[in-house]
This record gives sequence, C-alpha cells and structure tokens, in this order.
Amino acid sequence: MRVKIQLPQRKLFSTQLTLRVSDINYGGHLGNDTVVSLIHEARYRMFNSWGYKSDLEIEGLGTIQLDTAVQYKGEGFHGEQVVISIYAGDIGSRTFDLFYELKSEDKLIALGKTGLGIFDYGTKKLVSIPEAFSDRLKQNG
Repeated sequence: MRVKIQLPQRKLFSTQLTLRVSDINYGGHLGNDTVVSLIHEARYRMFNSWGYKSDLEIEGLGTIQLDTAVQYKGEGFHGEQVVISIYAGDIGSRTFDLFYELKSEDKLIALGKTGLGIFDYGTKKLVSIPEAFSDRLKQNG
C-alpha cells in the first residue's frame, strides 16, 4: 500500500530554501534522503521563529521523532527555490503530528508527515507537551 498524505487546514509556518548541488542525486533530481533533511530544516526554522533555540530546547525539554512518511509528487532540480509549508495535525497530551508541503513555483515536489513527541532526555521518557508550546501548535500561521 502506498503512502497517501493529506494536508490539514491549520498552516503554521513557511520558509524558502534553495536546492544545492549536494541535494541532487544520481538521477539528476532532489534526492529522497534530502527531502527528510529539508523537512527537518524547515521545522528547526519554525521553532526558531517561535523563540526556541533548537528542537532540544522546548520549554526545557526536547522533541523526538517517532515516525516519518514522505509522498513524492514531482522532481526538484539544482537552483530551484523550494517553499516548505508546515501544517499542524493531531495534538495529543505527549505527541503531535506535523505535515509538510514542498513546492517549487507551482509544482508540488513532495508531501511529508512527522510524528513527534516531547521528550525528557534526562529521564529518557515522553512527557506532557508544555502549555506554551501546545498553544503555538494550535495557532494559525
């Protein structure tokens, strides 16, 4: 069964990146491994825009990635400007889902989804999402 990702309505953030030569694979287009790296960069930028230094400094806690899915929709090429938009999905007491749309001009390159948890790296356990961070996830970008 193929992965099918449907974007939620609540858009949180957008950022733009330029595809580098190192992002291109032997097929001459954006590599699948790089899509995951671009998603991570976009999420990092979103957290920075919210005042967090990194995804390991969220109200004294960190995040941990629990799952990832990517649905490839088109090709990306060296030098293209890619806009990555992030959408909020389900928000639980300790976990949340983020969805990603990667577009170059009007061309859809990929959709992604990550399941993340709030993690206490000292105790090595999932913990409750801090209220201030939860409020950010529930906002509209």
